[in-house]
Amino acid sequence: MSLTQIQRMPTGCPGLDHVLAGGFPTGRSTLLSGTAGSGKTVLALQFLHDGVRDYDQRGVFLTFEERPEQLRANAASLGFDIAGMEEQGTWAFVDASYHPDRDEQQVGPFDFGALLLRLRHAVESVGATRVALDSVGAVFTRYQDATVVRRELMRVTDLLRELGVTAIVTSERAEEYGQIGRHGVEEFVCDNVLVLRNALEQETRRRTIEVLKMRGVDHLTGEFPFTIVPQSGIVVITLENTALNAPSADERIHSGLDELDDMCNGGMFRDSINLVSGATGTGKTLLVSEFTRGGASRGERSLIFSFEESRSQLFRNAAGWGMDFADLESQGLVRVEAAYPEMSSLEDHLVRIKRVVEEYQPHRIAIDSLSALERIAPERSYREFLIGLTAYIKHCQIAALLTSSARNLLGATSVTDAHISTLTDMIMLLRYVEIGGAVRRGFMVLKLRGSTHDKQIHEFVIDSNGMSIRAPFRDVTGILAGSPQRVAVLEEEYDDMRYMFNGD
Repeated sequence: MSLTQIQRMPTGCPGLDHVLAGGFPTGRSTLLSGTAGSGKTVLALQFLHDGVRDYDQRGVFLTFEERPEQLRANAASLGFDIAGMEEQGTWAFVDASYHPDRDEQQVGPFDFGALLLRLRHAVESVGATRVALDSVGAVFTRYQDATVVRRELMRVTDLLRELGVTAIVTSERAEEYGQIGRHGVEEFVCDNVLVLRNALEQETRRRTIEVLKMRGVDHLTGEFPFTIVPQSGIVVITLENTALNAPSADERIHSGLDELDDMCNGGMFRDSINLVSGATGTGKTLLVSEFTRGGASRGERSLIFSFEESRSQLFRNAAGWGMDFADLESQGLVRVEAAYPEMSSLEDHLVRIKRVVEEYQPHRIAIDSLSALERIAPERSYREFLIGLTAYIKHCQIAALLTSSARNLLGATSVTDAHISTLTDMIMLLRYVEIGGAVRRGFMVLKLRGSTHDKQIHEFVIDSNGMSIRAPFRDVTGILAGSPQRVAVLEEEYDDMRYMFNGD
């Protein structure tokens, strides 16, 4: 049979369907192996629930471990109405779980003869096309002969194949990166194997899913992060819709500062990813406020995700610069979402950002700051987050302003360490400049894709009206190196620059 002849059944998770190139192969069984808390049962419930809800494909859930009433309650917490589906006759449980009040004793060789009859009856009664078995590891704890258990499990999978159903079989493993099944035989009774992990990295749990084996069909390789979201279940984070084929806009937008628009030869591009990097106190959050005010002045909605300051603090600071964010919020032109980064994983934050963007439909988005998010996850997770975030923003054709804290108070700081520089269209640097015993501020556009731009370091000031960019530093060199030195400048040349930028 060719690859194109094997049909796929959607899993109920679009991201996982992308990894599986369409879904689980129809009529086959797939093993979900993972440690405790990795999401195996959730995925099994979601596979059946979404099949009933979205595709009119009925399901049977055979449980060896948790009782049906426990599964109904757990599913309800995710927004899955299993009880309602049972009432409608589209879902059935087969309870093979252990009950302490039953005195189970293995007198001789056991088999699943009676269980197979119950499973067949349930499938035929509801007309099921999807089946979940959770968890086969519980069988091994009750019956010690692994050879016999494997034989009986193969009888179960043979029955599933005979009935033509697409099945999920869950099993626990002892380690995140060890043998597939706890008992070493589970992976051999299924056609396909998926591994779910809940690994501890830098004091943070990170869930991933990997396709280990898919007989006769194509799939993506590697580990893909996922999270569990109420009302949605498992959400797998992939680079779907992140191919480098998004259209590029020629439209320019107001950055919020007329001087910055002049430095950018007309303003930011409509779909640009713009990064501002600077030490603490240089004015990164103020630039976010100016960016927001610039959008509001043209009737554009701005969405701010703040990971370092509360909503009320942002509003108070904006008022100090002459901006009434409360009024803009009442007009629907500003929305602020504030949360500590440590409250969720990067995958949760990305899912929340996408959800709010889809709900609010902003023209502009600001994230303040990326550095706060960087500290809660390993480098690989942060890099994947950045790729997914910037690609999604590009796909939505939204102008974005991202802030990042420089590690050094004075002098040059690389913006390439966090892998963000290559993903951005414009990079702006805010720097402290110490001259003659006084600290001044410098502003520079380091990079602007697709356009010429001013390459000089300008002085800027912050007052009650916000930020004001002034003339370039004409008598100072070595600013980015952190060792500014005065140089001789012709007076008439200096006067020309002051006049050009209306300096004092």
